[in-house]
Amino acid sequence: MGFCASSYVTDPVPWSARQIPNVITSIRILLVAPIAVALAKHQLGTTVGLFGVAALSDAADGYLAKRHGWQSELGAILDPLADKLLLVTVFITLAFLQLVPLWLMAAAVARDAIIVLGALLFRYCFGPLSVRPSIVSKFNTFCQAAFILAVVCRQGVAAPPSWVVMVLGSLVFVTVVISSLDYMLIYGRRALGLAKPRAAARAGERRS
Repeated sequence: MGFCASSYVTDPVPWSARQIPNVITSIRILLVAPIAVALAKHQLGTTVGLFGVAALSDAADGYLAKRHGWQSELGAILDPLADKLLLVTVFITLAFLQLVPLWLMAAAVARDAIIVLGALLFRYCFGPLSVRPSIVSKFNTFCQAAFILAVVCRQGVAAPPSWVVMVLGSLVFVTVVISSLDYMLIYGRRALGLAKPRAAARAGERRS
């Protein structure tokens, strides 16, 4: 998951077909509210089913975009936005229901806030930022999804074992911290790399 700005090569495919990944991503965004409502009402079967549909849609839109070259700037924004909106909303709901620790929810939300606010600040100060999700970031997203499913399933069928939930929760926290630091280092290095030439250029203008 990441924010990027880049150019995309188009091919002679009807506009409607090229937008299929974005439509699927939009459906995933629309699923966020029903998932949160079902979870809040303790409709665990519905929650797991809708969350599974959301996960499949994430895989489907990514596959179609890469397989057919249907990437777009809109899709580069919508896809990570959908993932973050879903995970953050579910984490907050679970914390409200006291099914996950408040500190773990806060850590997960803080990570996404760092990514989004950092990208917006960088864009405002320096221009478009192209960042591909790191392996740690992708693993963190996987751990969050697995942890959420484990917590919800345990409430319904008392499985998986509590130690599995604890391990997944620990992995979520560790990867949240590492991923947050990784993104801050990326933003910092990119900003420093752009700031130095600009400062040198200004110094040259003053001398002249």
